[in-house]
Amino acid sequence: MDAAMVTALAALIAGPVAAAAAMLTGRGANRAARDVGAVTLYDSLTQRLVAERDKAEMDEKAADARADAAEAKVAVLESEIVRLRALVVELGGRP
Repeated sequence: MDAAMVTALAALIAGPVAAAAAMLTGRGANRAARDVGAVTLYDSLTQRLVAERDKAEMDEKAADARADAAEAKVAVLESEIVRLRALVVELGGRP
């Protein structure tokens, strides 16, 4: 076996080995890119859910504040009704 034959055999063996290595490396890169995409999507969805939850909590607090204000206004108006009825009776009227 001379040097040319050894070189030719080495080239024949190196070609498929290099192709297999490139294919395996490509699979790993694709998997890594896919995993990064999934993590990015999960993070984005999580941030949107947290924002929606925070907004809902703020809306609920605002609704509670409005309900408390309405109840206080009703209490004031009811006491005013009692006062006015007493005034009507004092003036000789019938409520």
